Amino acid sequence: MKNKKIIGLTGFYCSGKNHVAQFLEKRGLAVLDLDKLGHEIIEKEKEPILARFGRDILTKEGGIDRKRLGEKVFGKKEELAALEELIHPPVNRQTLAWIQARQEKACVINAALLHRSAAFELLDAVIIVEAPFLLRLLRARRRDRLNLPSLFRRFASQREFGAQFFNEKTDIYRVDNSSIGGKKLDSRIDEILSLLGIT
Repeated sequence: MKNKKIIGLTGFYCSGKNHVAQFLEKRGLAVLDLDKLGHEIIEKEKEPILARFGRDILTKEGGIDRKRLGEKVFGKKEELAALEELIHPPVNRQTLAWIQARQEKACVINAALLHRSAAFELLDAVIIVEAPFLLRLLRARRRDRLNLPSLFRRFASQREFGAQFFNEKTDIYRVDNSSIGGKKLDSRIDEILSLLGIT
């Protein structure tokens, strides 16, 4: 796997990871979104999930309503652990297989809780996307249309985010995603890729 650069992309809730991921994709880097992969795995593991959490989490179309599932596990350690036991192993297997299959000179793992991924120990660098709290709150309110108590619970759920900083083998690069325009972001991405030897 180490014949290519493996980059982690992370940041707090609504800091703009996916926006930065688009900039990296435009430069020819393959990006794996672990949130999307997790959603796919939830559908693939539907029957075990239904057996554990009940069929009331199904939509009218027969898929899993992730919002209802989230309500059953949010803030409940045992329930969350049970869900993670079903989802994390296949997500990790597919993540490692995806990295192995990449032919590009660099690939990116996009994840809010990057340190919980099987790819974490393989990373050559981590890009941390940052934005001020109030701006992230406004983005979250506009995007997710949740009430303030729900939003604050989501913000609080990333308290363990700091654990991602303790992998001494990786270089850490910070990206300010607070401006509206893309010129500064473009320049910063180019700077980071140049430092990593990816041109």
